[in-house]
Amino acid sequence: MFKDKVIVLTGAGSGIGRELALQFAAAGARLALSDVNQQGLDQTLAMLAAGGCTTARGYALDVSSKEAFYAHAEDVQRDFGTAHYVINNAGATVFGTVAHTSIEEYEWQLGINMWGVLYGTKAFLPMMLAQKEGCIVNLSSVFGLLAFPTQSAYNMSKFAVRGLTECLWRELEGTGVRAVCVHPGGIKTNIEKGARVCAEATEEDRIFSSQSDRLLKTPPQDCAADIIRGLQSGKNRILTGHASSAIQWLTRVFPNSYPSILKRVGW
Repeated sequence: MFKDKVIVLTGAGSGIGRELALQFAAAGARLALSDVNQQGLDQTLAMLAAGGCTTARGYALDVSSKEAFYAHAEDVQRDFGTAHYVINNAGATVFGTVAHTSIEEYEWQLGINMWGVLYGTKAFLPMMLAQKEGCIVNLSSVFGLLAFPTQSAYNMSKFAVRGLTECLWRELEGTGVRAVCVHPGGIKTNIEKGARVCAEATEEDRIFSSQSDRLLKTPPQDCAADIIRGLQSGKNRILTGHASSAIQWLTRVFPNSYPSILKRVGW
């Protein structure tokens, strides 16, 4: 399914992105990998080369820049001819209650997680529609299914990614292009290490933030494998990671009262 297909993958310098790159390479894919962290991206490329992969190229990319993302699409088309899969994986987070998170901190976070996904979708969709083949894979989160204290910026972005992708389900019918929404839950990546805490954070903000760390249990390689299996089986929504299925059902069965339930269980 992936042999000789061109896979565009953002956030490939660590975590889920790196594991996806390694597993797609093992499946014979051609890889256009990007990250804003050049050092992390170089490490991923070195790991691929050590494994015998000769069909991967790296690109420095700030996904929050529309101009940079559209230029990236042109570079990929120049270097690979086209794109078959675009995986909008790059992400970041900022901890803080709504009262204490500044507008500038929201803008930084939404620029990466929300606008970055839209830019990636818009930049590559035309070539996929033209060839009547392709797949847009957008990484939302279990926090795109439920809201969590001190995660309002992250929640906003991941709910937006979910909404965008679900719109594409209907809009892309009959085009040969499909869209997939991924909801990782509790994946032990570097996102918590690179997370920002809002400048005006109080001790209450920090306590709430530490509670979300309890979810981070699933290794990123397991998440990557789940995503690949989901794509192979034709799913349009992929749940993966610790508590992801439980969270989905919790929000469906108790859409109005799940915050109090989470509080009772210590989340």
